[in-house]
Amino acid sequence: MRLLVGLGNPGKAYAQTRHNVGMWAIERAAARWSIRLSPRGTAQRGSGRLGRELIELAGLLDWMNCSGPPVKGLLREYSLTPNELIVVHDDLDLEPGRLRIKLSGGYGGHNGIKSLIEALGTPQFIRLKIGVGRPAPGRDAADYVLEPVPNDELAVFEPCLERAVDALECLIHRGPDVAMNQFNIREESRSGEL
Repeated sequence: MRLLVGLGNPGKAYAQTRHNVGMWAIERAAARWSIRLSPRGTAQRGSGRLGRELIELAGLLDWMNCSGPPVKGLLREYSLTPNELIVVHDDLDLEPGRLRIKLSGGYGGHNGIKSLIEALGTPQFIRLKIGVGRPAPGRDAADYVLEPVPNDELAVFEPCLERAVDALECLIHRGPDVAMNQFNIREESRSGEL
């Protein structure tokens, strides 16, 4: 079994912000895999299968900066370890629409990941990062990630979300090494074409 968690903030006011792209990816995965998400406890949740793998999807309904305790609770509920967790989240250091898979590491200024590391007691969980880019000089990064994504930028995220679900499928079926080789390298070559 795998637990896939999308980070974000709850409520309509935040639904279309850059900070919620992790939730968007989970919703896109649920649609592709015919998994129905519904509110249950601390998350929008759904169960299903991807091939022979049992999948639990969760889009958190708690605040980004408090992501750790609900994810720890979900792992406990499903009797899973952090090694069976995949977290999807936004990343300021990647260009909008770029993906990167990491197996562990620090929190890189992302308070949702910081909360997870503190609650789980380990940085050893898979992250699928979705680039949102940095704001223009002089603009506050916190304000930037909490702004709704403008329509012209939404066009960048549409194909990115499809690639994100492809990356999740590769992680589940073929493992992190293959997924990193396939998607991180592909994203580097895409960046060179921009």
